[in-house]
Amino acid sequence: MSTALMDHARGGLGALSVALLAGGCATHRHELAQDSLSARAPFSRIFTGSGDTVCWSVKRTLLSQGYMLDRAAESGVLTGTRDYQPSPKLNVSYRLQTTCADNRDGTSIVFVTATREDSALQRMKQSTSMGIGPATLTLPSGSARVLGTIRRETIQDPQFYDRFFGLVREFAHQESVAQQQRAEHAGPAQASRSP
Repeated sequence: MSTALMDHARGGLGALSVALLAGGCATHRHELAQDSLSARAPFSRIFTGSGDTVCWSVKRTLLSQGYMLDRAAESGVLTGTRDYQPSPKLNVSYRLQTTCADNRDGTSIVFVTATREDSALQRMKQSTSMGIGPATLTLPSGSARVLGTIRRETIQDPQFYDRFFGLVREFAHQESVAQQQRAEHAGPAQASRSP
């Protein structure tokens, strides 16, 4: 085979390889875009009960699991954070953001998104600057150990959300039973006071 033909064949293979790689990347991007919007997403659930009852149940769920709540800027939105340290050099932080709304038909909807962030102790070099104006020197001054993020992701596991929504449903049921009992106790008391 002549040198010209071999060069031509190599060029064709190179172009084919680039096309296959580009096609693979495009397919991966397509899958990510497709997965980002799905009817099967586990991030919301509808509950029987008023917005007050269900939203209070969301708050009780977060508090019962040791989440520290941020002050919400708007009603119906709660954000909770929980940290734990599975090993001396690793810190794991879970952050749940919830939104609760009354559907005005005897039901309420709850949306929740959970993220996990892993941070590890890392050694960071430090430096000191000395001098005046343009005559400044930067000298190394040692190192310090700091927490640096090594992984961050949105939790996709449906079972995680099933457990969360199961607790919300349980607290909403407890609240509904308590409201019925209060109404029943208030009824006889009002009847005994009437002339």
